[in-house]
Amino acid sequence: MFGLTPYERNDFWNPFKEFSSVNRCRTDIRDEDGKYILECEMPGFNKEDIKIDVNGSALTLCAEHKSENDEKNKNGEYIRRERSYGSYCRSFDISNIDESAIEAEYTNGVLKVTLPKKAEQQPEIKRIEIK
Repeated sequence: MFGLTPYERNDFWNPFKEFSSVNRCRTDIRDEDGKYILECEMPGFNKEDIKIDVNGSALTLCAEHKSENDEKNKNGEYIRRERSYGSYCRSFDISNIDESAIEAEYTNGVLKVTLPKKAEQQPEIKRIEIK
C-alpha cells in the first residue's frame, strides 16, 4: 500500500520540508510583445550577491549570501552567535533570445530580466543553377 501513495501526499508534519523551501526563489515568466520578462523573487540578497551568466543557449541565475551575528560579553566569550547562508541557482533555455540585448535590474528583492526574442527569419531561398 505504501508504494501506491505519492511521496508528497502524507498527513504527517515534516519539519525538514519547511527548511527545504527556504532557498527556492519564485520565478514568473511573461511573454510580452517580442520579449520575455523573467521576474524572480530573491528577498534577502543584495545586487552584488547575484550573478547572471549566458553560456551558449543557457542563461543561469545564481545568488549566494552569508551573514554572521556575534555578540560577546566583556570577557570576549560568546553569549550569542548566529549564522545564516542562502544560495540559489537555476538555468533557463534562451535558444530563441537575442543575447546581446538582455537587460536585468534588481529592485526591492525582485530580479527582473528582459529577454528580447530573436527576429523571425524567413528561410533563404536559393536557386540552384543547372549545369
